Amino acid sequence: MAEQQQNRPAMPDHEQIEQLNHRFCNADPVEVLSYFVEQYKDRIALSSSLSIEDQVLTHMVVQLSKHTRIFTLDTGRLFPETYQLIDTTSLKYGVPIEVFFPDYERVQQMVREEGINLFYTSIESRHRCCQIRKLEPLQRAFKGLDAWICGLRREQSVTRKDMQVVEWDGMHNMIKINPLINWTEQQVWDYIKQNHVPYNKLHDRGYPSIGCEPCTRAIKPGEDVRAGRWWWESPEHRECGLHQRH
Repeated sequence: MAEQQQNRPAMPDHEQIEQLNHRFCNADPVEVLSYFVEQYKDRIALSSSLSIEDQVLTHMVVQLSKHTRIFTLDTGRLFPETYQLIDTTSLKYGVPIEVFFPDYERVQQMVREEGINLFYTSIESRHRCCQIRKLEPLQRAFKGLDAWICGLRREQSVTRKDMQVVEWDGMHNMIKINPLINWTEQQVWDYIKQNHVPYNKLHDRGYPSIGCEPCTRAIKPGEDVRAGRWWWESPEHRECGLHQRH
């Protein structure tokens, strides 16, 4: 254990994160991934929601190392197409995708108190649901990690426009790496087609951003790509809490 602690890279401070962002601000995502996978080894993981961005990152990560952990969160309210994609992706790349589930007792209590579809009632109730179904399982997934890889892009929403390639996640006391932060949606799709990366077939039916089934709808022409997520709320509230910045 002492030897493991000794071999761990020191967590960067604010100045070092700025230096990393200067170094990687225009870098190719594979270059970014290669550096951090090598630096953090078994203490880094890709957190995948099975989005097109996360599918691209899965493809890239597997080419670099089949030993890097890839995990996803099963909220219990996902689309059937999402479950199919978990299986398809794992089989295609020959890697296990770890699946983390919410605590059933907390889910049962929440449903008893507020109903099965409480998220439509208020922002507070929706946040409670996300906390139990996503954030608590994420904490368990993070055990033993110093860094996590995300598929965030600035273009996705107003809540993400100021995000950087490398960030300090104060909520989880970890480094957060966003290799695709500068990519456009077109770049993501071009990569998927060129590399035959599997993707959720709901994308072909007007769902650019896919989460839980009750909280996701197809979007109309001209709408923002995140407009189908928690569509009954104002845009500045449309995050589940996974990507809060502290």
